[in-house]
Amino acid sequence: MGKPKKRTSPRKTGIRRSHLVLELARKVNSKSPVKVRTTKRESGAVKTA
Repeated sequence: MGKPKKRTSPRKTGIRRSHLVLELARKVNSKSPVKVRTTKRESGAVKTA
């Protein structure tokens, strides 16, 4: 997925790149059979060890 760049104005919660990407990922996950990783809690953390 193409990533939107960070905004140059002072930061607000909703406009950080990670937040924008998360928003899009959730939209994709709601419609598509191919799931996108969002957050550890949402996607289920992958255990290593």
